[in-house]
Amino acid sequence: MISVCIATYNGAPYITEQLASICAQLSDNDEIIVSDDGSTDGTLDVVRAFGDPRIRIVHNQSQRCYTANFENALRYAQGDYIFICDQDDVWLPNKVETIVHYLRDEGYSVVAHDAIVTDANLKAIAPSYYQIKGHIFRNLTGNLIRFSFLGCCLAIRKEVLAKALPFPSNHLLCTHDNWLFLCAAAIGKAKVLDEPLIYYRRHAGNTSQGGQNEHKPWMFRIHYRLYLAYHLLRRIL
Repeated sequence: MISVCIATYNGAPYITEQLASICAQLSDNDEIIVSDDGSTDGTLDVVRAFGDPRIRIVHNQSQRCYTANFENALRYAQGDYIFICDQDDVWLPNKVETIVHYLRDEGYSVVAHDAIVTDANLKAIAPSYYQIKGHIFRNLTGNLIRFSFLGCCLAIRKEVLAKALPFPSNHLLCTHDNWLFLCAAAIGKAKVLDEPLIYYRRHAGNTSQGGQNEHKPWMFRIHYRLYLAYHLLRRIL
């Protein structure tokens, strides 16, 4: 069983296109968890109108931020393989098949992949997020130093949640994507694919910064990494 965890907040203009790209790749036994952070633009009306019984809507009752919203979605996930998903991207048709092969058949705990970066109209800005990011670290230690991936390009095995949940409480110092990758890589194998498997849409209403923590002040970046390392050691020892 596959669980797709989507964190929504005022995503009405794009969510239908994203859901269509996901649902086409899922079986009848799979699920989509939509965790909403208090949208005021009719996002949930759009989701309900999509009319797919595999979609389940839950409401984030904790801190209002995308990391807490993703954490809320993950708490409801029942699948063996869990995909992290933004509300405004579009999945390429081979994403699920490709990722499940590595999680199920190859036994990886986490899979990360590249993305085609686009504008709001899905016009390509860059053929590879990795090219924009620069050097990509492919192991736990490297990603503790400099996180290399987008959360919407991650999928994990269910057992990772036993270590990852609940998230450390300071969400400024522990974002969902970095934390999930580190927990998964600490307890199992990480696979990094150079293949882009989504259109990563950038527009004026994006909630996340798209992995731009390296532009934060040095003291914040040091504090961020020490906080992650401390909590990771506590979880795996």
